[in-house]
Amino acid sequence: MIELPVIDKTGKKVDTIQIDEASLGSEVRPTLLKQAYVMFHANRRIGSARTKSRGMVEGSTRKLYRQKGTGNARVGNARTVVRKGGGVAFAKTADTGKFRQRMPKRMRRLANRNALLAKLVDSEVKCIDSLDMSEPKTRDLKGTLEAVGIDRTCLVALSPDNRNTALSARNLENVDTIRIDQLNAFELLNHRYLVVDRASLEAFLDGSCFGDDNQEAA
Repeated sequence: MIELPVIDKTGKKVDTIQIDEASLGSEVRPTLLKQAYVMFHANRRIGSARTKSRGMVEGSTRKLYRQKGTGNARVGNARTVVRKGGGVAFAKTADTGKFRQRMPKRMRRLANRNALLAKLVDSEVKCIDSLDMSEPKTRDLKGTLEAVGIDRTCLVALSPDNRNTALSARNLENVDTIRIDQLNAFELLNHRYLVVDRASLEAFLDGSCFGDDNQEAA
């Protein structure tokens, strides 16, 4: 069992959460995490690269000079792929689907949980008893993060209804927010620390934050 300290907004320990490693994959699995990270990264590609084939290039289709009798190599029109300003052989098209990768649903779920386990093992999870705020205040949230020891990039996982805290984090450098039901391996591995309140963490661990179908972020 992993014992995760629960701290208040001043950094003082107030309680402890017992987390079973078996529910998070028992051990950190680097191969699985890399596969999940590459998949998430590839699926974010827009695929906006474009090049023109010879049929897309504007210009005359007239043959530049006659086939024989000039002493030069035979040549077609100016849009051929071997001439400057011509088309491109095997031109790139707007096909975003060719970048997409897939993982089985159970592997994605395990990767998301295993990334959390990796953070827990490295003591990079800061569990706060409550992250609720009466109104959006960037200064207050900044003070809380400094008090709990955040000195690098940070991902703040929040319940969907905690809008004030999400608004407070918008102008903080190196701080990103995510809904707890959308927490995934890519975002976890892209940040040094995870900051989460106790209720949200427990909801993620028991699956209650994903609704009746218990579908984790994919």
